Amino acid sequence: MKLIKNIKAEFIDKRGAITRILDDGKTIIKSVLLITSKAGSVRSNHYHLKDTHYLYVLSGEMEYYEKSVNSKAKPKKVIVNKGDMVYTSTMMIHTTKFLQNTVLLTLSTKSRNQKAYEKDTIKINLI
Repeated sequence: MKLIKNIKAEFIDKRGAITRILDDGKTIIKSVLLITSKAGSVRSNHYHLKDTHYLYVLSGEMEYYEKSVNSKAKPKKVIVNKGDMVYTSTMMIHTTKFLQNTVLLTLSTKSRNQKAYEKDTIKINLI
């Protein structure tokens, strides 16, 4: 699991701020989703065959659970707050549980049109 905590603006002047959310020089993003979730709701409960993605929290707070498809261990859990981002690789079962009303960006390496998403996504109840 890769969790990037408390991403801060790196440039601020009288016009505003610039925050580098993702700039590793190698990740190719093919889809950006804006997702809103109500406090207490649960999303995901699946894994991807080929897609990887980053979840960047714009506001709110969530629990993020993850474990390998091949693992019999309990899932790892982290709290992801406003300004934090978590990375999900292929074949990792993941679930998000929202502790507050939350707005997040999903930055995916594969297209998220419905047909492509359904073909790449295997649903499974993690929590």
